Amino acid sequence: MTKVKIGTVQMSCVADKAANLSKAMDQIRTAASKGAQIICLQELFTSLYFCDVEDYDNFELAESIPGPSTTALQTVAAELGVVIVASLFEKRTEGLYHNTTAVIDADGSYLGKYRKMHIPDDPGYYEKFYFTPGDLGYKVFQTKYATIGVLICWDQWYPEAARITSLMGAELLFFPTAIGWATDQDDETNQDQYNAWQTIQRSHSVANGIPVISVNRVGFEQDGAMKFWGGSFITNAQGRLLYLASHDAEETEVTEIDLSQSDYFRKHWPFLRDRRIDSYAQITKRFIDE
Repeated sequence: MTKVKIGTVQMSCVADKAANLSKAMDQIRTAASKGAQIICLQELFTSLYFCDVEDYDNFELAESIPGPSTTALQTVAAELGVVIVASLFEKRTEGLYHNTTAVIDADGSYLGKYRKMHIPDDPGYYEKFYFTPGDLGYKVFQTKYATIGVLICWDQWYPEAARITSLMGAELLFFPTAIGWATDQDDETNQDQYNAWQTIQRSHSVANGIPVISVNRVGFEQDGAMKFWGGSFITNAQGRLLYLASHDAEETEVTEIDLSQSDYFRKHWPFLRDRRIDSYAQITKRFIDE
């Protein structure tokens, strides 16, 4: 299969976990009705973005993976014949939690999970309070329609993560994400932040010759102090925008991607071929100060 149709679900969330899951499943059906074959949901789509505060009660939002949400999504995946990329708050065991994405194949089978490797700790993004860094390494998943790689939000800033996942054979790179603007910021700062976010991810397409799918949440949270900026997008294997969502509206869209373009761009811009892997040993150092 050289072409695949990607569904992206950019939505706002509420405090009711069951309502968010139901809404996401409705949007999966909408995307499938438009021809989507692989559908990606935003980061932590079953809840508000709770990491704005350090609150022990929020651990009650976590669940096992596989678990209740994956079971529900497996049913709809099998019914519709779609692959689902679903970001969830994982309870691994008592006192051990991860920010995790599950991948469900088009026959409803659970293919596995990726645990977020890079964990932020910024004002309004206190994820280190909740999440243990991933220990599964970088992952690719062989789905019915394509071999996909999954990273999560803060991972998007790290070229190393995208490179390794690409080198593992990913044909598409998915980023469920949750990022926004503090509503007391000026417009210039807002635009600079969004441009940086989009640019780094588009560069993963250029450097690795594969499409990138980035799906963000939208809407005001944190009592209006945070506006999640939406702006979900899809690039082709050369970094060209194929789809760009608004900053304000919920959107469920389907975009066709030609996977054969990766071979074309990698041949004409042979960045993978020309890598000097013999010179990269120092990349594993924290800082080169010797």
